[in-house]
Amino acid sequence: MRRPAKWIHQLDERILEHLRDEGWASPGTMSRHFRFTASEDRIEERCEQLRDAGLLAPIYRGAPMYELTTLGYLYLAGELDAKSLPRRRTVG
Repeated sequence: MRRPAKWIHQLDERILEHLRDEGWASPGTMSRHFRFTASEDRIEERCEQLRDAGLLAPIYRGAPMYELTTLGYLYLAGELDAKSLPRRRTVG
């Protein structure tokens, strides 16, 4: 069973699952493949949050294409408590 933190959204779960299944993807590609409505900008925002937490990473520096990290795979497998991960602090 997965152990999400309060900051993890349902969209985050779908992003992580998509990357697990596809290997890598861009926010634009993901926005066209999800079964629910999520804009490319919203997916990019959540990818940045997940990147900051260490669950995914760009496939190369500066690329808007992401893949799961080892922590991302561990989280999906229920072997990582997301409450232990860093969270980006928002300003405002």
